[in-house]
Amino acid sequence: MIIKSVEFVKSAVNPSQYPMDNLPEIAFAGRSNVGKSSLINSLVNRKNLVKTSSTPGRTQLINFFMANGKLSLVDLPGYGYAKVPESVRKEWGPMIERYLSTRSSLRGVVLIMDIRRIPTEVEVDFIHWLGQFHIRCILVLTKTDKLSKMKQIKQYHLAAKGLGVEPAELILFSAKARTGKDAVWNAIKRLTDL
Repeated sequence: MIIKSVEFVKSAVNPSQYPMDNLPEIAFAGRSNVGKSSLINSLVNRKNLVKTSSTPGRTQLINFFMANGKLSLVDLPGYGYAKVPESVRKEWGPMIERYLSTRSSLRGVVLIMDIRRIPTEVEVDFIHWLGQFHIRCILVLTKTDKLSKMKQIKQYHLAAKGLGVEPAELILFSAKARTGKDAVWNAIKRLTDL
């Protein structure tokens, strides 16, 4: 997809703050520090549209962006380890669950995982939970540039096994090496009919 324009729309915590849901929407989810912001920035050809940080837990709100005036991209707070107070972390789960279970324009979720880490029960449960709500999922393994080709292949198959999916269902991505971007866009286009 050629991105001609992209803009930040707003941040939200609860449904009353969400923008109108008149565009197809794709949400991005993943553990803290898996490269979610880098993936979104790479997809829209911007360096700093979504703030990147080496500190986990920077994204604490649901952030809405609009691409080409016809697609909504939603950056969800990272889950798992994050350097934020426990009280804040406890609010994230219900906030994300409320968004995912009530947003009528949501067409799918890009679940982002670091290829260097074996997916855990948290990712498996998240995929099953999305399935219960009939929300389709795009599975992306990021930071592939951090591994040799041989190690990538090994981790790719271990991740597929851990998630209980066929390896072909996983997209390998690297913002640094600029690989996998077209595959992610093609998967998004299939879900949004754009």
